[in-house]
Amino acid sequence: MAVQHLSPALRAPASSRPYPMANPGYGKRSAPDQQPRCSADFMLLPLRERNIAGFIDQLPDGAAMDVKGLAKQLPLYGQQAVGSALKALSVAGYLRRVRCLVTGEGGQVRWVFRTFWSRTARDNEWWGALMAAEVRRAAVPEPVPVAAPAAPVVPEQRAQEPEPVAEGHSPAYAALAQLGRVDARLALSAADCAVLEPLAAEWFTRGVDADYLVRALVAGLPAGVGSPVGLVRRRLTDKIPPQVPTAPVPPAPGAPVRRVMMECTKCGVPGRAEALPDGLCRACREPGQGATDDAAELPAERDVRTYVAGLRDLLKAP
Repeated sequence: MAVQHLSPALRAPASSRPYPMANPGYGKRSAPDQQPRCSADFMLLPLRERNIAGFIDQLPDGAAMDVKGLAKQLPLYGQQAVGSALKALSVAGYLRRVRCLVTGEGGQVRWVFRTFWSRTARDNEWWGALMAAEVRRAAVPEPVPVAAPAAPVVPEQRAQEPEPVAEGHSPAYAALAQLGRVDARLALSAADCAVLEPLAAEWFTRGVDADYLVRALVAGLPAGVGSPVGLVRRRLTDKIPPQVPTAPVPPAPGAPVRRVMMECTKCGVPGRAEALPDGLCRACREPGQGATDDAAELPAERDVRTYVAGLRDLLKAP
């Protein structure tokens, strides 16, 4: 008999307002071939991950999946706890972050960010096959999603409203100058911005905007930043998106050119699925070598890794 009531730990918290939806093309995407929902879902996960997974599982497709938005709906957990839980859920095989480059009519280029969610935990090979299928599907022309005029702006796709560019300065310079207002640890002087401007400008040639650049630079900062200009220079070099390939034939109107990549659940660095096992880049996969992982999340992650090891054994069993 079908389960009518889920465990209270998995029930989404009641709210007088509906959960915010991302703009069309963004947000949550349900992965295919999932098992029916039941009360035993996520019960082997640690309590925090179990509660957050149960909440996400009940969200509709297209719901906003940014850390800040989720934390607003989960009063028991702050942004840092939600971010750590999403990383653990990625390791456990429940989600992957994906970005899709869309070039629409008039040559307008933008990134579409999606979080693929599976109620059934999957291994890296399954997620790699799903990403390969998404790449093939993306090659088929489809209308570019157009945001409705009244759609809410969510942090996942726009961290903040773009600020006007000061006279005489490029958009790249302006984006660097506003880093300190987003996070004081990355405050740069005018001289620093001028030195880093060419590196930031290269990001703009690869299809990103100022909001995306700022979001990528401030994600996953260590607790202490000794040299803001040095850290920003390193991130501008290491996290730059791949070069957008030039299409040999211009696309027909309404037929966008798209490119799909997975991105690290923790820091957002892009890459192919095989380069991001468990949905994480190497730096985020090895907490002992990075300064961004807090010690408080390590016990929960060990529990998740033990759980994942058991899942993989089951997946390999005949």
